[in-house]
Amino acid sequence: MPAESVAETVYKVVETSSVTDQELERLINETVAEGWSLDGIQFVMREASRRPSMAFLLFTRSDRDAAEI
Repeated sequence: MPAESVAETVYKVVETSSVTDQELERLINETVAEGWSLDGIQFVMREASRRPSMAFLLFTRSDRDAAEI
């Protein structure tokens, strides 16, 4: 029986300093359309402000999925 290849997870990080709902939505929709799955969002806060100054969007997909695209 042939050995099956094990799919490894590939990660992608998208950084943005425009932390608005429209920009985050655009980035998520574009990246998901490329075959990535949203894994999480990390916000960077400044002490003097309640609004985030940056955001890192984390995406994953299997390397098997990447080979098919």
